[in-house]
Amino acid sequence: MDQQVLDALRNDRLIDITTIGRRSGAPSRKEMWFHNVDGVIYLTGRPGRRDWYANLLANPEFTFHLKQSATADLRARAHPITGEDEKRAVLAEILPRINRADELDRWVADSPLVRVEFVDE
Repeated sequence: MDQQVLDALRNDRLIDITTIGRRSGAPSRKEMWFHNVDGVIYLTGRPGRRDWYANLLANPEFTFHLKQSATADLRARAHPITGEDEKRAVLAEILPRINRADELDRWVADSPLVRVEFVDE
């Protein structure tokens, strides 16, 4: 990856992701935040069911679209984090950044969490 992309992954927050619909098989694009925790990229969302997460469980390959300080479409693979201890540790780093530290137990119980692996072209 070039330096501009690396800087965006370090400093930006807003992206789009394109997943493949688990039922339709059609591409689905969604705007969301990503989180960089010690150089590892994560996707999460408020507690509750999320279509993007269900799509990634069915087909973990997706496109990670940078759109703030850099523009790039990065091939990626989702790795769901489901173990309570790991999920708690990661969310404990993310939630204070978005002013939700007091909701840790709820997020651990009911929020999706995915580690992003970028796939070389």
